[in-house]
Amino acid sequence: MTRQIVRLLCSLILLAATLPAAGSPLRHTTDAALRSPACENAEDTATAARGATADKSDKTPKYEKRKGELRAYALFDNTGTEITFDELIDRLTPYEAVFVGEIHNCPITHWLELKIAQALYEYHGKRLVIGAEMLESDTQLILDEYMQCLISPERFGAEARLWDNYETDYHPIILFAKEQGIPFVATNVPRRYANSVRNHGLGILDSLSEEAKRYLAPLPIPFEYDEEQSQAAFGMMAMLGHGGDTRRLAEAQAVKDATMAWFIARNLKENTRFLHFNGNFHSDFHGGIIPYLERYRPGTQVVTIASGRQSEIDRLGEEQEGRADFYICVPEEMTNTY
Repeated sequence: MTRQIVRLLCSLILLAATLPAAGSPLRHTTDAALRSPACENAEDTATAARGATADKSDKTPKYEKRKGELRAYALFDNTGTEITFDELIDRLTPYEAVFVGEIHNCPITHWLELKIAQALYEYHGKRLVIGAEMLESDTQLILDEYMQCLISPERFGAEARLWDNYETDYHPIILFAKEQGIPFVATNVPRRYANSVRNHGLGILDSLSEEAKRYLAPLPIPFEYDEEQSQAAFGMMAMLGHGGDTRRLAEAQAVKDATMAWFIARNLKENTRFLHFNGNFHSDFHGGIIPYLERYRPGTQVVTIASGRQSEIDRLGEEQEGRADFYICVPEEMTNTY
């Protein structure tokens, strides 16, 4: 009998040793666990994540490439130092607004966007708000009704003017936000107004109704034309017949950037954190949306991520330098979603 008791005690000790300690890292929680009721308590989630950060040491092993291994992506900071995903998240958490610049047809970028959203939700809990360029401000009511399960996914898809790659690239992020009750903001200007500016210039916005102006940044939209920069950015588009000269194209871009900044500023309350997804062009070099956000909400703490493709991803390419605070680098031959 004594021997059986000893064995039982030994088994209990071994079992206890395998259980996670209080405050152990949550960053690798499975998607199923994220959807479970136990994870819906934002305060518990945020507290546990903060504990995980406090327990970390600088002994985290760095990635070491093995001979013949294929890699789908690499992460770098603005010094060109390669970092882990956990390090990226730890360094994003202090900021009020996180901008993820994406390559619109890159599956790896979209997968990492979902993982970034999940990780920041683990840390910030109910303080997190998400927004995206891919949804237009006049569809906010439709988006809210879908997030609240008041309308079907089919009606949402039919009425929200979703991008063609929504199902493969953006639906997983919106579904995650829906399941967790994370507010999601449609930040972009309605495309009909951007198109009007491209055809007629910013002055056309003055003729819109007061109702229409609710979906824009306050008029007049601040804009300074830089001919050299606009020619570099939009010259090829003008030559290919996409409408408008480079000045008009730059003005259309400005109304998009200003409107996205306006709706981010309106939804970035005290003690909230905003995660925004947009094309690289809208946040590269801390330009695009970010100067407008500084105008509408001075002093906002901003951090940016840029996505890029490189022939080799063992190091950050020189052509990437200065674009962002952090980088997602993907092999050039990576499959596209369209």
